[in-house]
Amino acid sequence: MFAQVNSLGINGIQGYPVAVECNISNGLPGFDVVGLPDTTVKEARERVRAAIKNSGFKFPTSRIILNLAPADTKKTGTFYDLPILIGILTAIRAVRAPNPKSAFLGELSLEGRLRSLNGVLPMAMAAKQAGFETLYLPAENAPEATLCRELTVIPVTSIGQLVDHLNGEQQIAPEPAWQPGESAEDYLDFKDVKGQNDAKRAMEIAAAGGHNILMIGVPGSGKSMLAKRLPSILPRMSREEALEVTQIHSIVGLLDRKSPLITTRPFRSPHHTVSMPGLVGGGSNPRPGEITLAHRGVLFLDELPEFRKETMEVMRQPLEDGQVTISRALATVTYPSDFMLVGAMNPCRCGWFGDPSGRCHCSHAAVAAYGSRISGPLKDRIDLTVAVFTPSFEELVQEPEGEPSEKIRARVQEARDRQLKRFAGTDITCNAAMRTQELRRFCELPQKALDMLRDSYSRLGLTARSYDKILKVARTCADLAGSDTIQLDHLYLAVHYRDMPYTFGMYRRENNE
Repeated sequence: MFAQVNSLGINGIQGYPVAVECNISNGLPGFDVVGLPDTTVKEARERVRAAIKNSGFKFPTSRIILNLAPADTKKTGTFYDLPILIGILTAIRAVRAPNPKSAFLGELSLEGRLRSLNGVLPMAMAAKQAGFETLYLPAENAPEATLCRELTVIPVTSIGQLVDHLNGEQQIAPEPAWQPGESAEDYLDFKDVKGQNDAKRAMEIAAAGGHNILMIGVPGSGKSMLAKRLPSILPRMSREEALEVTQIHSIVGLLDRKSPLITTRPFRSPHHTVSMPGLVGGGSNPRPGEITLAHRGVLFLDELPEFRKETMEVMRQPLEDGQVTISRALATVTYPSDFMLVGAMNPCRCGWFGDPSGRCHCSHAAVAAYGSRISGPLKDRIDLTVAVFTPSFEELVQEPEGEPSEKIRARVQEARDRQLKRFAGTDITCNAAMRTQELRRFCELPQKALDMLRDSYSRLGLTARSYDKILKVARTCADLAGSDTIQLDHLYLAVHYRDMPYTFGMYRRENNE
């Protein structure tokens, strides 16, 4: 007796179809699962056996072989419990053979009920691409699966309910498409920030162009406060971006079952003790790390020099490519990692270099050594560096509320719209992602600006990469100003926010005034 049931698996954040082939034959009783199953999949044998018996069916005392095709791809997870069970019940004629255009997903309890899964959305999208029309899965995951349109989702709570449905005795109503409710975005607002005009301007430029930014300042000057408010001025995500982010969070089980679609840009802030696999992803069964969870959003690294050097260095390639590839003996997985890096650091080890209180006794060599904990290649990938000063007493008690995030976001969105129009027909969505051909086409400089950049190139010891980044930031400054061309003042701003040694010197001068 033979039966085949369709299911799905996950590789990275991409789903793929899996055929569950069940063959029951005479011989010594046995139950084997083949097709590169991991331990979790092999344990499905006991869950399926108990679920069949506790659902009122007789488990066949025969030779059972389950093959998960394609057999050369490693299978992980508990997705296959339900299709294995349906395959066995179909083979022994306890249930009608399901429609070949349908697929099954689900983890079973021993009593025959279905438990929720992680990674449902990418598998639902893979089901649609594979030509499946109906997806059977745990009822708790059904709202998430309906985010994939043009797919009929059947919510299942128990094996008995599903068998009655497949045998035509009592139909299960399809899950209605999930609709978002009216909820206000829960963002911290820039209006709470007193002073910090230069830092806020740098944040606006970073948001408008998708640039990486580093803030330098003494403890309590407002670096974390500014970073946590950055998502409030970023452009709202498109539906395509929201689905992409939701797929990632679905895989690691971070979705709210009641509101399965993530509509706000991610903000991730790992502690400086984070491990290398925790940051970039990894493990024997590779899972996404913080840089992937920050995809389309912000990765905030507070106390940047305190991160382990080897941990920081692994970000260099993802910052350039917008993706990270994790290779293991049995699997190679590529995860997206298109994020904005926001770093914050103190100017020295004690944190008070340049503070008017004079409490810092670090030598210039010690200050330089602390700054050098961030390697040159990583600094080269940071577009803007800004000094954050401690607000004065008068600014804290007398200054009115600052400009609200919505007004800043409106300017950022207008600049992004200009960029989307400029890059129409390409995969580029912001200035930070420009390649060489776009730089040549859209970042031409007038002669005065070119002369100034030539002087800065030798004075600052710029590299080819930092030269490109200055042009990208200048292009963003021009977009915020509504200019079709880069002018001298736009380039000046880009160079101003590029010069880290100058930032340290400026920090010291400003605080000693």
